[in-house]
Amino acid sequence: MASLTLAGIVYLLAIRELFATPTFSRSVVVIGLVLAAVWHVEFLRIPPGADDDIHRYVWDGRLQRLGYNPYLVVPSDPAAKGLHTSETRELNNPDLPSPYPAGAQLFFRAVTAIQESTFALKVAFVVCEFAIIFVLLDVLRCNQQGAHLVLAFAWNPLLAIEVAGSGHIDIVGALFLVVSAAALVRRWRATAAVALGLAIAVKFLPVVLLPLYWKRVRIRDAALAAGVVGLLYVPFLDRSFFNRSFLSPGRIPIGSLGTYVQSFRFNGPVFAALARVAPPQLLAGLAVLVGLATATWLRRREPESSPDERTSNTEDTGLHRVNSVASPPGNSVSGACPKGSRRVVQAFEFAWPVAASLLFAPVVFPWYLLWLLPFLTSASTLPIIIWTVSIIPTYVMWHLLTLGRPWGALPVWVMVVEYGCVAAAATMIALRGRLRRRRLHTQMD
Repeated sequence: MASLTLAGIVYLLAIRELFATPTFSRSVVVIGLVLAAVWHVEFLRIPPGADDDIHRYVWDGRLQRLGYNPYLVVPSDPAAKGLHTSETRELNNPDLPSPYPAGAQLFFRAVTAIQESTFALKVAFVVCEFAIIFVLLDVLRCNQQGAHLVLAFAWNPLLAIEVAGSGHIDIVGALFLVVSAAALVRRWRATAAVALGLAIAVKFLPVVLLPLYWKRVRIRDAALAAGVVGLLYVPFLDRSFFNRSFLSPGRIPIGSLGTYVQSFRFNGPVFAALARVAPPQLLAGLAVLVGLATATWLRRREPESSPDERTSNTEDTGLHRVNSVASPPGNSVSGACPKGSRRVVQAFEFAWPVAASLLFAPVVFPWYLLWLLPFLTSASTLPIIIWTVSIIPTYVMWHLLTLGRPWGALPVWVMVVEYGCVAAAATMIALRGRLRRRRLHTQMD
């Protein structure tokens, strides 16, 4: 815990330098990425942590390859005893079927078809993380941003802990989400829509970003994305689904997702406070609504950008409005992206709706913040950046679990530290913004 806290503090100091410096030399960026890779290799060598979702991933992939449906088979069922391996016997919540959407399930199947082990999955997750780095570098270059900002992603401690260490599927969804954002920058509208659909098919969390795509993709692009997501679920539909009538259609398989909403609780103080006066299903809907409302507000703040808008528009708002810098000599991005593409989307638009939804969620595990990390490349997301560090004390729960303590509520001091730091950062930024506006108003007078 102490080493993780120290890593978080060092990361925040590095963030300060990254945001304050217009550009770094290419060698500094390369060395920074190499250091991040070395750290990941060290975490790859250790077994998964106590947050052992990865054993469920192996089980789900194995079931599919054996011809079973992970949404129907319960791991603790005596009839399924012969299906287990030494790794899958260790999975958590064995009394529940899988809650993961179809995109995640097919990823589990693909990786376990190559090698059925937690190590193979961790390697696959790290590959996805490295892919995010390459996509981010392309987006930064396309928007004439300093390449050093990619280190704001690569150096975050949560990556080594939750991707190379414990291994969580969220990084796969984050990759699809980054690809979608990059496609919007390049005005590849169909690719952007399909990539968002694939991200939602990994976990439903990014569904709150749908308003960001209003008038940025065409109706046929959205229909294509919906069709692709629908096709992902076809292998998991039982025969009764196709035998239902139009008036009594079959249900899309969701496994134990309903139980998750009804019963699972961790690190969600807003949800816990509201649960005294409202049912969990309503509050889960509220969390989604908050995310959608945030995305809608951010979308309305931006100039209208029709999907058929000509790319000759050169209004400069940038994917990352904060910290925008000119391309260094010799690194021209001419031709890399269509002219005017930098007005299409900004990175923080993807971060704030997801963060707002998580704030109202019943469960906020540290690895849920992996969805946010690729979009924290500007000072406008500083409170979220601090959240990715202040959430580190929640690991005390897994430490207590290894000592034989039962799973329970987090100590009060943990949530005070976690959310207090975020609130303090948000307050300071708001006050500084107000003071800056007052000074500008005074100068104008």
